[in-house]
Amino acid sequence: MSLWMTIITASVAVLALKLIGYVVPRSFGEHPTVQNASSILTIALLASLVTTQTLGSATGFALDARVVAIVLAGVLLWLRAPFIVVVIAGAASAAVLRATGLMP
Repeated sequence: MSLWMTIITASVAVLALKLIGYVVPRSFGEHPTVQNASSILTIALLASLVTTQTLGSATGFALDARVVAIVLAGVLLWLRAPFIVVVIAGAASAAVLRATGLMP
C-alpha cells in the first residue's frame, strides 16, 4: 500500500468517526455505563502512553533514568506535593542520574 493510499484511508476513517457523532443519539452518551466506560478508558489510555514513553526505546525495553523520574513523580503526587515540585524533582532526578553516569 502506498503512502497516499494510507493517508486517504486514514482521512476517510477520521471523517466517518466524526460523522458518527452526529448520528448517535444524545441519550447514548448520557447513559451511566457509557460515562463510566469513557472515564476508565481515558485513564487507561493515559497510563498506556506514559508506560510506552517511559519504558520504550528504539531497540525495545529500556530501564533508564526516565523510570526513576516517573516513580519519584508518582510518589510525590501520592504525597500531594505541588505540581511544579513534582515536575522539577522528576527532571532533576533524571538529570542527576544521567550526569553522574549511574543510568543512561
